[in-house]
Amino acid sequence: MMPSLPPRLRRILCAAVLAVLPATAALAQGGVPVTTDPVRIGPVPIEILANGIVASESVITIRARVDGQIEQVLVEEGQLVKKGQPLFVQDSRFNRALLAQFEATLTKNRALLTRYTADLLRYQQLGRESVASQQRFEQAQSDAASAAAQVKADEALVEQARVNVGFSTIVAEIDGQLGAIPLRAGNFVRQAENTAITTLTQLDPILVQFSVPERWLGEIRGAMRRGTASVRARVEGDGQPPAQGKLVFVDSAVDVATGTISLKARFENADHRLWPGQYVQVAMVPRDEDNAISVAGPALQTGQDSRYVFVLGADGAAHRRNVTLVRIVGDRAVVKGELAAGEKVIVDGAQRVTEGTKAIERAPQQRVSSN
Repeated sequence: MMPSLPPRLRRILCAAVLAVLPATAALAQGGVPVTTDPVRIGPVPIEILANGIVASESVITIRARVDGQIEQVLVEEGQLVKKGQPLFVQDSRFNRALLAQFEATLTKNRALLTRYTADLLRYQQLGRESVASQQRFEQAQSDAASAAAQVKADEALVEQARVNVGFSTIVAEIDGQLGAIPLRAGNFVRQAENTAITTLTQLDPILVQFSVPERWLGEIRGAMRRGTASVRARVEGDGQPPAQGKLVFVDSAVDVATGTISLKARFENADHRLWPGQYVQVAMVPRDEDNAISVAGPALQTGQDSRYVFVLGADGAAHRRNVTLVRIVGDRAVVKGELAAGEKVIVDGAQRVTEGTKAIERAPQQRVSSN
């Protein structure tokens, strides 16, 4: 009489028997049930995968350029603004008073310049008639030149005052989003204190920074020359198609500490899917590889000394083919080996067969688990 088995061991044995039954039944019918997928030979994109960080092309710290009390805050924190849009208004009365003073001085000195210019012309004529002395003519020349120089200085002061009056209204220098606004109406700001009023971050277009191993440098430089260096970026958990961008920067040197090269790609970001500081999954496609051999990813098996696939031959038997894995592209594996286009590679059921095992091809909806 056989001893009673523990419940856990009985469950394991039952599961093993149930797993073997389908294959046993299939063998009784003449083969192991499998599903297949054809070998494809054709252009396959070369994908360079990396992790990247979204970064703004421009982050502007907004500061006061003249002294004055903040009179109006025309925007809200986090607001999207357009280039040239007024953001803050400072008290400009002092600068307007200076402007009026400089304009009055300019008017006075222009009148003096007119007088001295007339004197110069008069003494020049009198000098030709030998009525006025050369010394008086030279004095008139000096007075006119001095008055002209004074007018230019006054014009510069007027322009400076006008600029300062203009600086009293702080406008957005780029399209972007405002950050926190710690200062409100009533605060007095001084240019010398260099106090930040807020920040303005450009969101469209936007950059993604990432690094790739230096072995890809040749491919990347070739793609830059051809103008074919496309880049895709996907935010984790985003079910939408990846954002499409273009490589715009390759660093001037390889980082000797990590053996990587730093890159930047620019993306149109009107919908603000990409946000500064986000981590994204990056896939760069420098070019398509012609006549690449690809098989379904699950068909690829790993042996002690090589990788291999099983091909379902015309004789209904599985035949092992050693291959070399080049890279994974989506759900397919690009390989090198003796495979022909259209050959049926065993996908589900590959772990149930060996060289020469008879196999029966099943429809894809009846795929047999290889676990």
